[in-house]
Amino acid sequence: MKNHYTLRWMFFIGGLAILACGVALTIKGQSYGVGSWDVLHVGLYQSLGLTIGTWSILLGLLIIILSAIVLKELPKIGTIMNMALTGLFIDFFNAIIPDVHTAVGQLICFVSGVIILGIGDAIYITANLGAGPRDSLMLIAVERLKLSITVARTAMEFLVAVTGYLIGGPIGLGTVIMVFVLGPVIQISFKYTERFYQYLTKEKVVVVVEEEVKQNV
Repeated sequence: MKNHYTLRWMFFIGGLAILACGVALTIKGQSYGVGSWDVLHVGLYQSLGLTIGTWSILLGLLIIILSAIVLKELPKIGTIMNMALTGLFIDFFNAIIPDVHTAVGQLICFVSGVIILGIGDAIYITANLGAGPRDSLMLIAVERLKLSITVARTAMEFLVAVTGYLIGGPIGLGTVIMVFVLGPVIQISFKYTERFYQYLTKEKVVVVVEEEVKQNV
């Protein structure tokens, strides 16, 4: 059991690292656009300084605090680690991956980034050690506003992208593509990460979803 718990943390941290690498690659190909939240992170970076990863952490921390106030419960350790590690990993990969200036090179970075991001997301989800702060915010909207997950996620992504664009964040066709492509990439990847985890542990992967959230899908 102890070995299984260690393996879960390896999946969790490794998944976040891979996810962050994908984010960094989409940022290198940002002439095609980046994910909605990264539009905001990059916009804040360009307007106020600091780093993209730092803004990811700061906004995640703000969401965690607001979520704790609304839900009247402390966040899970996995949620806090998700917030901190993702931002740190984004800055790390953003620093070591060279900037790309050609259209073809940026396209390769963007496409590979989306795929890698989706795979990393699936790996960390497999560990089931806590949702990221932004996913928690979506679930609050579902529960409190009685919205479906689709409506809550789409509305949140739209508002964040528009806000980021207004302060100088890179938005483009790729931003729209990610809204529709990232989900299927995660879903397909999860089937394989789930099987691999089960092969290693002989245990079934159980990703917990709140019952009231299920009823609003």
